[in-house]
Amino acid sequence: MSLPLIAILRGITPDEAVAVGEAILAAGITTLEVPLNSPEALESIRRLSEALGERALVGAGTVLMEKEVGEVHAAGGRLAVSPNCRPAVIAAARRLGMQSWPGVLTPSEAFDALDAGATGLKLFPAVQMGIAGMQAMRAVLPTGTLLYAVGGIDADTMAAWRSAGIDGAGLGSALYRPGQTPERVGEQACALVAAWKAAEFICPPKDV
Repeated sequence: MSLPLIAILRGITPDEAVAVGEAILAAGITTLEVPLNSPEALESIRRLSEALGERALVGAGTVLMEKEVGEVHAAGGRLAVSPNCRPAVIAAARRLGMQSWPGVLTPSEAFDALDAGATGLKLFPAVQMGIAGMQAMRAVLPTGTLLYAVGGIDADTMAAWRSAGIDGAGLGSALYRPGQTPERVGEQACALVAAWKAAEFICPPKDV
C-alpha cells in the first residue's frame, strides 16, 4: 500500500531527478512532484515518469494555470498540485485523468475545490493554520475528504499532525534541498517514512 506522502522536489534539475527519485522510491514514498518553478521542471517530470514508470505517481507542483496542466500531462505527469484553489485548474486536471490537489486555507476554498472535483485538499501553509485550525476545518468537511498537511511538516512534527487527524503530508525541505546527494535525500526520506509509520501507533482509534 502506498504511503500518503508526497515528495516535493523544489529546485531539482533534470540531471539529478532520476537518481533522487529512485532514492525516494526506495524509502517507500511513491508520489513525487516537481514544482514548476524548478529549473526545466517539465524535463525533470518527463525523465522521472519514464524512469519510474508504474512504480510511482509523478507530477508537478505550483500548477497555477490551465495551460500548465496540459504541459505537465504531455510530459508524462499525472499529478497536479497547487498552492492555491482555482476551480478551472482543478477541472482541467480531472478532464485529463490526473490527480488534483489544490491548496486551501479556508472552508470556502475547501468547498470550492471539492465542488470542482479535487482529488484531495492540500492544507497550505499548514504551519499557518496550525493543528487546532485543521481540526476545526476537518469537522465541517464531507466524510472521506482527504486532507494533506504541507508546509512545516518534518519528522519532529509528523506525529502531532497525524494523531490530530491529518490524512497525509507533503514533504518539502525536510526531504529535499537543492544540491543534496541522492544518498542524503534517501536518508531523509527514510527518517520521514519511519516517523509517519511510528505515528500510526499513537493515533487514537477511529470510530467504527
